[in-house]
Amino acid sequence: MRILQVHNFYQQAGGEDRVVAAEQALLSAHGHTVIQFTLRNDSVDLMSPLELAGKTVWNQVTYRNIRHLIERERVELVHVHNTLPLVSPAVYWASAAQRVPVVQTLHNYRQLCPAATFYRQGQPCELCLHKTLKLPAITNRCYRGSLAASTVLSAMLAAHHFCGTYQRKVNTYIALTEFARAKFCEGGLPAERIKLKPNFLAEDPGVGPGTGGYALFVGRLSEEKGVATLLDAWSECDQAPPLKIAGDGPMQSYVRERAAAIANVEYLGACDHTRVIELLKKAAFLVFPSRWYEGMPMVVLEAFACGTPVVAFGIGSMNDLILDGVNGIKLAYENHYALPEFLKNSGPFAKNVSHLRNGARAHFERNFTAATNYELLLNIYQQALNLSGSIS
Repeated sequence: MRILQVHNFYQQAGGEDRVVAAEQALLSAHGHTVIQFTLRNDSVDLMSPLELAGKTVWNQVTYRNIRHLIERERVELVHVHNTLPLVSPAVYWASAAQRVPVVQTLHNYRQLCPAATFYRQGQPCELCLHKTLKLPAITNRCYRGSLAASTVLSAMLAAHHFCGTYQRKVNTYIALTEFARAKFCEGGLPAERIKLKPNFLAEDPGVGPGTGGYALFVGRLSEEKGVATLLDAWSECDQAPPLKIAGDGPMQSYVRERAAAIANVEYLGACDHTRVIELLKKAAFLVFPSRWYEGMPMVVLEAFACGTPVVAFGIGSMNDLILDGVNGIKLAYENHYALPEFLKNSGPFAKNVSHLRNGARAHFERNFTAATNYELLLNIYQQALNLSGSIS
């Protein structure tokens, strides 16, 4: 099959970029031809606000280039990952004009929430879920804290809703979890065209010993990731195991200062992937205190692959990923003291750790290997090809 993979890279690399690379390598390894159309947001800072706004809604250059690329490369299917802001939804119309089916992976909740997170002021927010024009996002400046940017993004979503772009120009959507699929159905996407396929690991890191005796946090240091909740819990519990924190982000200075004041917390800074895997293999557990719905965090899949249990709040997609008492521990999201209570009463966890480690690894082998993912992806592509004549 000849597949055109479309992705707009953010200025800061993230999990979506890893998924795009992994799927490209997976498909190529199975003999498919993968052509890539990618844009990077590095040029955004050089654009005027008016130019950027226009391209966010409709990029005519993208439309023209995609059509030419499909024709020249004899593309059979287009798989879109991210379109914001430079690719724009013009990619869907260009593909439809060439009569080539489109698959769109829903990595986040952008089509329903301009912030893409359903998170505001320290808690989940679904004010825009059922609204065509996302006025709450505009008034609350939900996208990057900017009134102008929030208005442009909301206008783009509304315009393409009224044009039927998301309903008629995308053959098949990929949701990462059952939670996400249900949320997009609630938001108006056609349920019969949303298929379930999780992320996966291109390479199996192998099981680690889990003998390091420490808890590990890996991720972006930001409010929605529960960084303050994490540090509060360790500061309240003298008997908690040592905590290592790896990552950077807007709360880096806050984390560095607070970690220095808590005896058993160590801030490691940003770590490369090799180092992260080393830490995961030795960790007693990965602590994942995220406060938003999440997509499908790659570090959680890596923890499972290493046989490392995950302790997380039962919110959003984590309710699908964490099987309580099987591959980790699910904490009550509504209970502010759930994490410190777990740390103070972790005896049952320690006694059950061998079972949890086996469960984490087994969960990875069943759901997140490259071989399993390839079968799912190919089936989704075939379904999109079969649907190509039924939408316009």
